[in-house]
Amino acid sequence: MSQPPTSENGYQSRTRANTMRLLRWNFTWAAVTLLMAFGPGFIWHKALVFTLLAVGLDVAMGVGMILATIKYVTELDDLQRKVYLNALGITVGVALITGVPYAVLDAYHVMHFKANFGHLVILMGLTFLVSFVYGTWRYR
Repeated sequence: MSQPPTSENGYQSRTRANTMRLLRWNFTWAAVTLLMAFGPGFIWHKALVFTLLAVGLDVAMGVGMILATIKYVTELDDLQRKVYLNALGITVGVALITGVPYAVLDAYHVMHFKANFGHLVILMGLTFLVSFVYGTWRYR
């Protein structure tokens, strides 16, 4: 059986395209960040020129991701923008409330392990995902 054609208007099509563009930028930045983090130790054996190139590429991809995010947010309707910005605000709050004590506990050797910025990034990603999904569900 064939699927009935979907009636997607221009706004839905534009939103889908912007979402896919944002996902591509996010995944590209994440891949380049992994290259920057692990390349010096596993691929180019701490060669300074390649490390600096990887850092430059990571910053360039980060700027591209920021610009794609700005375009994404400006193309959202008012309700979607509200959900997105609420999720972003919750994420920033959680990052500050947990990040600062985490750094202090590490500085005074209260924890039995070294604080890793990656832990904060994971927390931020999960916080944003949960709060965005919840906000989307809440307004449906």
